[in-house]
Amino acid sequence: MHDPTAAAEQARTMSPAHHDFIMRHPLLTALALSLGTAIALGVARFSYALLLSPMRTDLGWPYLIAGGMNTGNALGYLLGALATPPLARRFGTHKMLIGGALATAFFITLSGLFIDTASLLFLRVVTGAVSAFIFITGGILVTRLAALHPRRAGFLLGVFYGGSGIGIVISAWLVPLTIAAANANGVAHSWQWAWLAMGILSLIATAFMAPPALRIPDLPSQARGAEHVRYRSLAFGLTGYFMFGLGYIGYMTFVIALLKEQGMSAGMITLFYTLLGVAVVASSRLWAGMLDKFKGGESLAILNALLSIATLLPAVTAAPVAVFISGLMFGGVFLSAVASTTALVRHNLPPASWSVGISAFTIVFAAGQIVGPSIVGWIADRSGGLQQGLMFSAAALLIGALLAWRQRPLTLLKN
Repeated sequence: MHDPTAAAEQARTMSPAHHDFIMRHPLLTALALSLGTAIALGVARFSYALLLSPMRTDLGWPYLIAGGMNTGNALGYLLGALATPPLARRFGTHKMLIGGALATAFFITLSGLFIDTASLLFLRVVTGAVSAFIFITGGILVTRLAALHPRRAGFLLGVFYGGSGIGIVISAWLVPLTIAAANANGVAHSWQWAWLAMGILSLIATAFMAPPALRIPDLPSQARGAEHVRYRSLAFGLTGYFMFGLGYIGYMTFVIALLKEQGMSAGMITLFYTLLGVAVVASSRLWAGMLDKFKGGESLAILNALLSIATLLPAVTAAPVAVFISGLMFGGVFLSAVASTTALVRHNLPPASWSVGISAFTIVFAAGQIVGPSIVGWIADRSGGLQQGLMFSAAALLIGALLAWRQRPLTLLKN
């Protein structure tokens, strides 16, 4: 399914200066692109875990509404994923990447200017939509980069998706520090300062991301998404990834709130989230060989199973050692599950279909994320705690592992 001449064709379309940079500095280029995932996921989505408790306390939200904010973000992400392929065909991958990053920074900043629930929910939706532009187009560009460096392909994909760990680590320190500074100055809604700071941070990250990203070649407009994708042949991979989206988002939305419920100190929570983010960054090296080796859904299945265990740990015990093992394990796995689907697309589809294939996986991922936070929040409100909600998330991830294991490479399905 993969066109062996694709990398050579890409090289011929590049200017000499761009070709030299891409070939000599693939890791630097992937690191620059990873700032896109730092914005789209680490800041725009996952920092909300740190803000959920102060916003919920200040605004009087039940867990259903607090979780609904990330449901809204996931709904926007789904709409953005649906819109990305036609918009990318019209405007090009690079414009969608940089425009999405600038728009995400803008809407994150606006989130620090409102306190009413309806406006905040709307901003979570639109932030999700424009962050999908970053995630999908960045995934397409790093896949092109990986095609030029096939021996390091899995590692380069891991670096890109591991970039969300950068955003998680920075958020782990920036959010509590800005809230503390706002409280020290007597600000009424101290969490607003955190949104404003993260909006500025996202704008700075965009400035560093854009120049290297522009050096990666795009497909000609007539070739983008030109190949037909047989979605039925990817059914087990897609449904396994849907369950991943359903399960992982419950942990990333509510785990900090759970730790606060269990009495963990603010300093320990900052350390927990920092280590989780560091593990995300380190995961790019940890799973690179597996992403290169397996051509079907095996990687996604293994990673989903590990995530199920990591999600279950804080639901059954508040022991600090178990909680920190959970964070390290979850951080070291969950973005590699995302990378595994990009690797699956790269292994099984021709380059002209990469955009469509990545978008298909992103759409089912977003659909799962829409359902997950609200279900976990509803379960927590009904049961009086978040432990039962995380047990639901762990079960969803285990089901996702079983489904993904049944996904075979498309070349085997043809024979």
